[in-house]
Amino acid sequence: MSGTEGWGFTDDRGTELGAARVPLRLVAYVRAGAALLDLGVTPVAVYGSGHDGEALDPAKAGGLRAAGVPYLGPGRALDEEALGELRPDVIVDVTYDGKSPYALDEAVAERLGVPLVALSVSGELALPAILDRFAALAASLTAEPPRPASASGSASASGSAYESAAELVAAEAVLRDVAARSGAAVLALSGAGPEQVHLARPQAWPELAHLAGLGVRLLDPGPGPGANWLTGDWDGVAELRPDLVLFDDREHATPPYELPSGVRRTPWNPETPPSPAAYARFFRDLAEALAA
Repeated sequence: MSGTEGWGFTDDRGTELGAARVPLRLVAYVRAGAALLDLGVTPVAVYGSGHDGEALDPAKAGGLRAAGVPYLGPGRALDEEALGELRPDVIVDVTYDGKSPYALDEAVAERLGVPLVALSVSGELALPAILDRFAALAASLTAEPPRPASASGSASASGSAYESAAELVAAEAVLRDVAARSGAAVLALSGAGPEQVHLARPQAWPELAHLAGLGVRLLDPGPGPGANWLTGDWDGVAELRPDLVLFDDREHATPPYELPSGVRRTPWNPETPPSPAAYARFFRDLAEALAA
């Protein structure tokens, strides 16, 4: 396919999108933009979510800052005129419910006459399936034939993405080996201040469920309200007796408070860019923390 031929893609809402030619100017939600950058597609700009401020969150930035990709601020507060001046050919967001884009009001894209792609990052999909979908979108935007990216048949948009997928397979192997030898109990959480903490339900998070499949012993916070998180206090963390805490290091989260003596901790970004390169880094860092 050349850049002058038509482009089509069906997103994870089942919306069929098309254009007379392959889109060249991409604006994306930070998480999606960082993933596509890893996969060989550089956005002209990115925007944040309602959790984000006026500056790009370092925990969510991936390679965007180094690549010089401008940040436009939170998506719900975007200046439509400024966005229009960027002349985007396509906007890429994520979806958690399979119905609506997460960080941008779809009416903005409609008023600009720009197709909006929303890819699922919810717990209903396994992590490899999420990676496959971003790779497929990247392949369509680079107008290159997809390459197999892993033993599971994932697609990638470039040779570098193919190499990153091989790195992911290697990182998974290292983590699987370290987890088997460590046996450490791991708890993922997001701090909400000195009095409150959100404890992640592992099976609700694709990357945490994937870690469990690699043999990491993840702690479940137990019954209670909340599909993704159980909200409690820091005493509840101590009661679960973790050996290692994965703490949310996004800027809107607060650092871990009142961890029991001897409990190790390592950063976790619940919005890790859905790319093999990003998850390879995360898995290697976790393996190092488990081995410490």
